[in-house]
Amino acid sequence: MKIALGCDHAGFSLKEAVKRHLQENDVYVYDFGTFDENSIDYPDIAFTVSNSVLEGEFDRGIFICGTGVGGAMVANKIPGIRAALCENTYTARMSREHNNANVLCMGSRVTGSGLALEIVDTFLKTPFQGGRHQQRVAKIELYENRYCKTQQQEPEED
Repeated sequence: MKIALGCDHAGFSLKEAVKRHLQENDVYVYDFGTFDENSIDYPDIAFTVSNSVLEGEFDRGIFICGTGVGGAMVANKIPGIRAALCENTYTARMSREHNNANVLCMGSRVTGSGLALEIVDTFLKTPFQGGRHQQRVAKIELYENRYCKTQQQEPEED
């Protein structure tokens, strides 16, 4: 499994712990940064992580900021990305089993490192159940495609 990993300045310390944990467990990780605690704009890296998953370069993405909310908002603006903000292992498991989430977002200011590593493991090891859940994910994709096509159309001339 190949994982795209990123964070903003608030998520830096937790991102480093997640990266070490994944590498120790022989998971390939590409770190999109940030690489220190200097202030940066979270949308830049959240978009890069999510887009790399969308493009098929990585199987899943993980983004960490202060609360995880901003990263999830950015990621979910990208058609084809289903980002889940997870603060516990149950949500991580359900986001995979029922929603086929492909980007995990976490908040370093609300989730301790021990729990965060459990959330990551759960998110990465849990398969999508398909079945009745596939039709629901397909509806998300349908709405997404309709909306995106509408937004991309050129305005009619008067």
